[in-house]
Amino acid sequence: MILLQSAKRRLRACAFICSFSSLFSLSPLFAQDFQSEPLPLPLEEVRMFTEALDRIRMAYVEEVDDKTLLENAIRGMLSGLDPHSAYVIENDFDTLQENTTGEFGGLGIEVGRENGYIKVISPIDDTPADKAGIEAGDLIIQIDGRPTRQILPQEAADLMRGEPGSEVTITVAREGQEPFDLTVTREIIAITSVRSRMLEPGYAYLRISQFRVNTSNELEEEIEELYAENDEIKGLVLDLRNNPGGVLQASVGVVDAFIDQGRIVYTEGRIEGNDMEFMATTNTVAADVPLVILINNGSASASEIVAGALQDHARAIVMGTRSFGKGSVQTVMPLGEQRAIKLTTSLYFTPSGRSIQAQGIDPDIVVENAFVTRRSRNVAQVSESNLPGRLDNANSQDKEAGTNDEMANALISAEEVLVTDYPLNEALNVLKGINAFQPQPRTNSSGTFAQRND
Repeated sequence: MILLQSAKRRLRACAFICSFSSLFSLSPLFAQDFQSEPLPLPLEEVRMFTEALDRIRMAYVEEVDDKTLLENAIRGMLSGLDPHSAYVIENDFDTLQENTTGEFGGLGIEVGRENGYIKVISPIDDTPADKAGIEAGDLIIQIDGRPTRQILPQEAADLMRGEPGSEVTITVAREGQEPFDLTVTREIIAITSVRSRMLEPGYAYLRISQFRVNTSNELEEEIEELYAENDEIKGLVLDLRNNPGGVLQASVGVVDAFIDQGRIVYTEGRIEGNDMEFMATTNTVAADVPLVILINNGSASASEIVAGALQDHARAIVMGTRSFGKGSVQTVMPLGEQRAIKLTTSLYFTPSGRSIQAQGIDPDIVVENAFVTRRSRNVAQVSESNLPGRLDNANSQDKEAGTNDEMANALISAEEVLVTDYPLNEALNVLKGINAFQPQPRTNSSGTFAQRND
């Protein structure tokens, strides 16, 4: 009897090996990626798997068909590798398309996994998640009362998506606070990846919220408009904070807008001949203007490629806090009709050879996110201009106007008291400092150089 059971198990193992191998046969598109002979299967582990499969089929409280069991096995096998490998089926293909080019109903939030929990990589600008106050680093521990422990990031994303106008309640755990609930109304998430504005005369601000297919083109258009509408651009701030990444080619295009030669990024993986390298071209629209890049722990993937490349080329000063550290490449490999695996196949490296994975990009200048209160000037303070019998400034055309304006501005409005974006304010100060080290000749009213006596 024992011998008969053993023989049956061996037959089942052989049958399983055949079906298991066929599940992972790649389409001709990807067959060229694998030049070596197929690796031998570990028979002892395969026997263990088939025995577990057999016991589930016979003893589980409900009957489950073989297709579901095997798909769950593939899904679990991939999810156990890293947070970004996944099994892609049917509607998940639409999700992949939405993530790069399309629109969808949801909250506008990029999530990953950490220690079994769903972690917010970053909320996307001007989306329901951003407006509700969700922050990079938050843990989502429940979605509509369903615990998220051990569920996959894609499952969590699917739970948060839905019809525009419908509501979803998420429970958030944030460091230093008790868990709290947020009820958020879903909206159509249509993302404009690049926007710009002038901070002060001569100093421009560029914000990239996510790297989409056309992001590099949008960036070039925004820069060209800034130059066309302003007499002079003396400095640019490129804001990549809470940017979760996106399309690799878009990040390459953004770097290419600021440099005209050299390596931008390269990848290394196990498959020989499949490593990639991207080089700068002469298609550069802002090669010389001083540049500051803002990053934080919500800056991931493509954002880190941009920050790391421009930092290595000494083309930009990187400010903020260390980035997220997502430096891996995922490749979608079809397994058949409406089935594929999204598999981590290589790692990104900056031009100087730094690996981004689990390390991130360290800023040149660390600037923590903070709210800064500016003190108004005390009206009791006096200066030389306030003293009776003072000598007036020799260059002043209206000697009293300066004093009166100074006293009038001693008390500032409530809106001016709070500097709400401290890192951005510091980035602007750095750009002003760079320009201060390029002094222009000083002349007096007669046009001759003025003598300075300290």
